[in-house]
Amino acid sequence: MDTMLLKRTRHTEHAAQACIRCIEDTRGDAGEHDSPLLTVSALIRDLHQDATVDGQFWFVDDRAEQQQRNAAIGAWPLWISERARNDERPLFYLTQSPTSRHLSMLTAQTAERGIILNDIESSPSRWAKGAHPWLPLWLASNRQCMPFDPACGEEVKAIVAGALHDLYMKGEPGFCYLTLHGEPIEALRCDRTQAYLGMYRLSEPKASQPQIRLLGAGLVLREVRAAAQLLKDDWGVDSEVWSCPSYTRLARDSADAQRWNASLGSCARRTSHLHACLNRSRQPVLAVTAYAEFVAAQLGPYLDAPFSAIGADTFAPNQCPDRRWIAYRALDALARQGQLAGADLARALDRYGLGELVPRQARPDGGACA
Repeated sequence: MDTMLLKRTRHTEHAAQACIRCIEDTRGDAGEHDSPLLTVSALIRDLHQDATVDGQFWFVDDRAEQQQRNAAIGAWPLWISERARNDERPLFYLTQSPTSRHLSMLTAQTAERGIILNDIESSPSRWAKGAHPWLPLWLASNRQCMPFDPACGEEVKAIVAGALHDLYMKGEPGFCYLTLHGEPIEALRCDRTQAYLGMYRLSEPKASQPQIRLLGAGLVLREVRAAAQLLKDDWGVDSEVWSCPSYTRLARDSADAQRWNASLGSCARRTSHLHACLNRSRQPVLAVTAYAEFVAAQLGPYLDAPFSAIGADTFAPNQCPDRRWIAYRALDALARQGQLAGADLARALDRYGLGELVPRQARPDGGACA
């Protein structure tokens, strides 16, 4: 809730337009393989260096050791500035907030407005993605928050531009949240419009071969794509790979469409983005997240196709899914649909060195070696 009663003016919209234009003009400048964190740093630098944009946005960097130039260390001055409250500007808040308590305090300070850029994956942590286990639950359940987990720099640009448009040009309430990893990643053919809606397709399989849809978000998308290659090379299985920067946005949009259609009866029906992307076929869907499994599992109730999800708590606490587990679970999904023999699952366990990690009674062959 906007407890500061920030006022959106024509200057607010013009500032957002200027920021979006600067972001679009810097397409590709940050480097094709740059991480989300490096891309954010480059975007903030470019915004400050653009004479038409500098001074038209608010920038806060509360990281003690990595604070950028031209940055405030907190958003509290907005509370005492009548000028700021009467003329809202786009807010970029760069932080390292591993807990929901810290993030809740931060967003209360910003009146739950702005674009929150959380640089937690680059810091050593015992927790998956550098986040305490209850943080993703807070993000998913907070209706004022639209959380994203971008895989690459191009997705960051798409999300930031979309958030600027929705928050400051359309005047939608709430704030946008991005978690940022610092690992270089192979450049993706990013569909900017669909990325901001929550998912877009990266590769399409041949219809004549066994198919499975693989979904991944953030850095774990790299493992999803590698698993797709394992499935192709080792088992002749083609995969349709999707990048899903926001499982939560997809689930909320699907729930909204479901409520709309239930309340209107014969009136014009809504189709959610998730439904438009995945409900064209009955091929199995496997969604992967480096957060706890429930983040990806949010999609299950809204899909007609067989669905399963895996996350950092699926196999052992804080064990991020790797390509071997993803490939195995994809094969398991195909076996459940009768497209793969159980003996192949047993061979996959041994081929990928997973046999010792699975209880003998849970093995697809009942414990016998393949």
